[in-house]
Amino acid sequence: METAKQTRNVLFLCTGNSARSILSEAILDRLGEGRFKAFSAGSKSVGRVNPGALELLRRRGFPTDGLRSKSWDEFAGPDAPKMSYIVTVCNNAAGETCPIWPGHPATEHWDIDDPAGLGETDEERRAAFEAVYATLEGRIRDFLARVGS
Repeated sequence: METAKQTRNVLFLCTGNSARSILSEAILDRLGEGRFKAFSAGSKSVGRVNPGALELLRRRGFPTDGLRSKSWDEFAGPDAPKMSYIVTVCNNAAGETCPIWPGHPATEHWDIDDPAGLGETDEERRAAFEAVYATLEGRIRDFLARVGS
């Protein structure tokens, strides 16, 4: 008799929780096909999702209604979802002292450029978000190949 596999929670962290971690949350929720539930947060949440990230996700057919910028403190308390994995997607967040995560999840770090600070024209900014999206999608596909079964 086959037992149902439990959904594994993944928390993506960066400093502001406005672009890279938000994109990661959306991508993993789609590619994880119910085997994974993604969350995102920031050490110093800016309180809003970057409009460039939302525009990119909408163009690619992602739902964006529930996406919001939030503090990592939401995920450090006893009532927070238990994480299987914590992934930092920026060097600043990787170097900060993180909360003690309930359950001691596995951690890894991906050094991803911040698209919010790239490009001078609208076209250059869109291209920067697309490049970061492609990098994140590749990393998430690799992650799923490693731990997804």
